[in-house]
Amino acid sequence: MPLNIVLAEDSPLLRDGLVSVLTRFGHQVSAAVGDADALIAAAHEHDPDIVITDVRMPPGNADDGLRAAVVLRGHRAGLPILVLSQYIEQSYATHLLDLGSESGIGYLLKDRVSAVAHFASTVEQVAAGATVMDPEVVRQLLRRRQDPLRRLTPREREVLSLMAEGRSNAEIARDLYVTEAAVNKHVSSILQKLDLRLDGHGHRRVLAVLTYLRA
Repeated sequence: MPLNIVLAEDSPLLRDGLVSVLTRFGHQVSAAVGDADALIAAAHEHDPDIVITDVRMPPGNADDGLRAAVVLRGHRAGLPILVLSQYIEQSYATHLLDLGSESGIGYLLKDRVSAVAHFASTVEQVAAGATVMDPEVVRQLLRRRQDPLRRLTPREREVLSLMAEGRSNAEIARDLYVTEAAVNKHVSSILQKLDLRLDGHGHRRVLAVLTYLRA
């Protein structure tokens, strides 16, 4: 059954290629846009069966595509979302899986798009309500779960161990003979590497310490 698709990709060449592939497999691309704001507008206008979006795109050239997907999913619960990414970003994959419903979610590396039949099949599966994660993303997520601290540098582990002892950043700085600014930078890096977002459900510093204690 043909799908009504809204597509967002800031590279004109790749965007045209994706439209060509999807059309070849019998689907209708109602809108193909190049930035996150246009994606939100197009999805509201065309009420698609699935949204396919790049993660990084204008206007911020950060995770604007993913943020737009979150907005759209909040506006229409269960809207199937397939996210494309140039690189494996564990925090993006985790964020995507945290959207709420267990259905209609996909995360695919752009390298897989060249296998057009597999790409088209993934689009159809996600549109039908499946959750499809790129195999390499799954492997990395599993490795991270097995050892959530492995991404930390030795110094960051040292800082985290002192955090677990209840030390403030100023106290950690004195113990390690570094500036407090350096400690702040280490703490920020630790939170980022442990994929701990400030989402209102818990203080990230506490969550980091809990992760350390569990590991």
